[in-house]
Amino acid sequence: MQVLVCGGAGYIGSHTAKLLAQRGHTPVVYDDLSNGHAWAAKFGPFEEGSLADRERLREVFARHRIEAVVHFAAFIQVGESVQQPAKYYRNNFVNTLNLLETMVEAGVRDIIFSSTAATYGMPEQMPIPETEKQLPINPYGESKLFVEYALRAFAQAHGTRWVVFRYFNAAGADPDGEIGEDHTPESHLIPLVIQAALGQRPHISVFGTDYETPDGTCVRDYVHICDLAEAHVTALGYLQGGGESIALNLGTGEGYSVREVIQAVERVSGKPVPVSEQPRRDGDSPSLVADARRARQVLGWEPKLSRLDDIVRTAWRWHASRA
Repeated sequence: MQVLVCGGAGYIGSHTAKLLAQRGHTPVVYDDLSNGHAWAAKFGPFEEGSLADRERLREVFARHRIEAVVHFAAFIQVGESVQQPAKYYRNNFVNTLNLLETMVEAGVRDIIFSSTAATYGMPEQMPIPETEKQLPINPYGESKLFVEYALRAFAQAHGTRWVVFRYFNAAGADPDGEIGEDHTPESHLIPLVIQAALGQRPHISVFGTDYETPDGTCVRDYVHICDLAEAHVTALGYLQGGGESIALNLGTGEGYSVREVIQAVERVSGKPVPVSEQPRRDGDSPSLVADARRARQVLGWEPKLSRLDDIVRTAWRWHASRA
């Protein structure tokens, strides 16, 4: 298929584009490079453009005869979303409406959408099932939830078919070393810990050591970037085969604490990680772990690279090679 990969020059998008190409599809990367990297858009045609530009979208859909869409393009900084909500509502939600309307005009029905566990807010159940109430506590999570609402409405009005993936913590890097995680500013724990091990930052800040968790630090569910890519490619086949629209968690069902991540980086790298313990941050949940059984049941998806040491090993190789 000719698959439009919106945000395909970014972290998850580039890994998914690579896998699409390996499986015989043509990933057409559409990215404005505000957060992505041109060097990561190398697995198919690259079209620079914004989802705010309807005419540019129409042109790309027509030129490449797009047959399906995988949509990653979004701003993702939770703190920034609180300070600049309009930026997040406009880019993540309003611009996605442009994409959906262009799909309808072009007769393209299938879309895989990158949502987030942030739509659950402060969940009551753990591990978190897809049936948990979606009560996001920041504009970032709200902007993603608005798109989920829009997808349901477009399905009813226009026959759009969709798979929504609510990610937990994407981590790791391409085992071949071609692409990896490169955010500015960096906000994800594993690369931050690796940067501290490499001496690129003075220490890693641990926010809160008195949570009701086994070692007092926050627990999160980490899933390897290549396992996420596999889920997206599998979901395209699921929709093409007549599967019903569905929202699914992507995680491993196993959580690791901040201290366990630090220990894993020290174990893999052989280097000490300087730590600075800080007070809790507002809004941090003690534990966020996915109930991902439904993705396994519906798609037959099974994480293969998501043991913590495997994740850290691929991430370390990527960051160390660029140090």
